[in-house]
Amino acid sequence: MPERGDWFLYEIAGESVIIVRDGEGGINALLNVCRHRGSRICDVPAGHDTRFTCPYHGWSYGLDGALKGAARMEPGFDRAAHGLRRLRVRVLEGLVFVNFDVAAPDFGEFERAMAPALAPYGLAKTRVAHRQNYPIASNWKLAVENYCECYHCQPAHPEYSVGHGRALPDAECVTMLAEVMARAPAVGLTQNSIRRSWLRAPAFGLEHGFDRYPLLRGQETGSRDGKPVAPLLGSIRGYDGGATDLQLGALTFALAYCDHVVLYRFAPRGLNLTDCEVIWLVREDAVEGRDYRLADLTWLWDVTTIADKRIIERNQAGVDSRFYQPGPLSAVMETFTRDFADWVVETLRSATGGGLPDRRPLASIGKAAGGKT
Repeated sequence: MPERGDWFLYEIAGESVIIVRDGEGGINALLNVCRHRGSRICDVPAGHDTRFTCPYHGWSYGLDGALKGAARMEPGFDRAAHGLRRLRVRVLEGLVFVNFDVAAPDFGEFERAMAPALAPYGLAKTRVAHRQNYPIASNWKLAVENYCECYHCQPAHPEYSVGHGRALPDAECVTMLAEVMARAPAVGLTQNSIRRSWLRAPAFGLEHGFDRYPLLRGQETGSRDGKPVAPLLGSIRGYDGGATDLQLGALTFALAYCDHVVLYRFAPRGLNLTDCEVIWLVREDAVEGRDYRLADLTWLWDVTTIADKRIIERNQAGVDSRFYQPGPLSAVMETFTRDFADWVVETLRSATGGGLPDRRPLASIGKAAGGKT
């Protein structure tokens, strides 16, 4: 949204939000619901307007959501009390964060924790090279579970596994990671490995984390041959043989290479429908055809996401069986998935006032009689 009046829609769980740049250069998040009779105001994915006009009865709103016009209302009608509902919004390194909760926790702790990991990549000075939605016919929790582990990577993603240390147990990457981190300061990447997310987050809505890992076999970035596909980002001045995984809340993740960043945004749209939007970011002055080829830039995570869609939908079909029972998780490759599952259950328990049955930690899976859980 580079210009005043540029906007796009963000839709999640039946809600629609207008994200717009206002006249002062700030970002507003407005519920896409007219304050008169509730009509949706915007019905295309993105646009540019000086004001928003409801197509039902013509009420119009400014870029800040204030009601500007409402014809033929009775004398004394209070326009100031009927602006569009504004959501909490913050911008960090060019990324827009929105929260529906009027009592949401302070975003400052998230910013302080994540700024060092994000800063070298200069995301505020990147551009969207490509974005693509991969609708997945599954519950959102299965889609996020799949993203949280790489146990499936070697059987399902040979294109990824050949060059990424995440496909191996952490213990097998210790030496390689040490070599990567020894080179990292030379290219501006000095953050230490951190996993502080899910139930270890400071508050609901502030789930976050970052973790560097080595690339394998001399690969420099995530591409078909491991060779660079775009200009170096931000303050980075070379390739250190590593990549950074990022968690940005409960539904958004990213993989940052030295020359491009891939954002994964999951959005629940229904009980068994989840949008998986993938966004490829390159340096803002990079020109397609001169500085990068789109097919080369997107190849790895397009083929990987297509495979993920297939295995997640197959997973949903099996979980839907009335005979399904969860099996044990790998203590080597699925600890982050276990943390996510614990977070889901504890979040639901908190939201229902403890109205869920007690359950053992997932670490004890497989220890029940007969190995069933």
